[in-house]
Amino acid sequence: MGGVTDVDAALTSAFSAEWGRVVATLIRLTGDFALAEDAAQDAFVAAARRWPVDGVPDRPGAWLTTTARNGALDRLRRATTEARKLREVAAMDALELHGHVAEESGEASAVTDDRLRLIFTCCHPALPLEARVALTLRTLCGLTVPEIARAFGVGEAAMTKRLVRARQKIAQAGIPYRVPADEVLGERLDGVLAVLYLLFTEGYSATEGPDVVRADLSAEAIRLTRVLAELVPGDAEVLGLLALELAHDARRDARTDDGGELVPLEEQDRTRWDAGQAAAATEVLVRARTLTTEPGPYLLQAEVAVLHATAATAEATDWAAVAGIYAQLARRAPSPYVDLSRAVAVAMADGVDAGLVLLDALAASGRLDGNHYLPAARADLLRRAGRGPESAEAYRAALTRVTNDAERRYLRRRLAEVS
Repeated sequence: MGGVTDVDAALTSAFSAEWGRVVATLIRLTGDFALAEDAAQDAFVAAARRWPVDGVPDRPGAWLTTTARNGALDRLRRATTEARKLREVAAMDALELHGHVAEESGEASAVTDDRLRLIFTCCHPALPLEARVALTLRTLCGLTVPEIARAFGVGEAAMTKRLVRARQKIAQAGIPYRVPADEVLGERLDGVLAVLYLLFTEGYSATEGPDVVRADLSAEAIRLTRVLAELVPGDAEVLGLLALELAHDARRDARTDDGGELVPLEEQDRTRWDAGQAAAATEVLVRARTLTTEPGPYLLQAEVAVLHATAATAEATDWAAVAGIYAQLARRAPSPYVDLSRAVAVAMADGVDAGLVLLDALAASGRLDGNHYLPAARADLLRRAGRGPESAEAYRAALTRVTNDAERRYLRRRLAEVS
């Protein structure tokens, strides 16, 4: 029997390492995404109840897969209308439960990393890009619906419907759940990049919970992107994403103080930034630039991230260049988050009033309704302009929408400063 801390650590590790594999196995066996997620979730709940008593099993992944498989079978037995699936699941005993999808299908693949294989598998081109990314994040990466909804800038209800439609389409179209052949991997690359980017983003700025950063998610996204860069070394966007992740991650330790409180960019102790990782980001970015004359969205974002990561001070940052890149990015890949970032950069380069004009236009569009970033950015610009009452009002609006505890404490601290 292990201590509580050991069991908690084992559960956390198992969730990070095994969630996607358990769900993937259940999907392959049942063809039912919702059932697979429910059964996997039940297995982790059972682990949280039994491991403190029985001890952590020698093979946590095998334990979780077997428990989830049995749970799925029980659910199907209880569902009298699911007789066909019951017969299919009953045949599971003849199958090896703990291998990997490509190996189980007997197909060779250039994608040798287990998790990356699963991501390529879920990013099926028959689904709209956003649907395949959302489904992969939910199914294989274990992100919650609120986390995914925030990443796409939509409400939870809308994201739930999107996920349901994607699962229905897979079931109705009979889309096979297996690793694609090497020659068609390229057509799935956009979806895979989007998954890795959003996985990193959730690790860099967590939607919920006590901490701003989820280092495990960021580290996993960087690892997978490195593997992908080795797989397709001539793709500028893959290298752009890697440079972007490395540059952001170089600032990770300085984003919170010793008490876990959020520290804004301009107040961060830059001696705590990882200069080696920033240099590595620059090196990857330089290599990516040689591969294209028309930079895509990840390469452009990497340009911004490296400008920040290599600036000696906030004041020394080339904000005009940052604003220009965001304008280019807005044309290349329109997004309300890009518009928000551009507004902040314009405010730093041309003055607060210029930035507020852009934020007001973004607010009028309604594209970030319900998101706390927009009122938080507005509050910050108004604070810089010395417009205390208006800033306080905007901070209060942001506080009604924020879901991360550390960000909530930061907004309250700022509100106290301007009240």
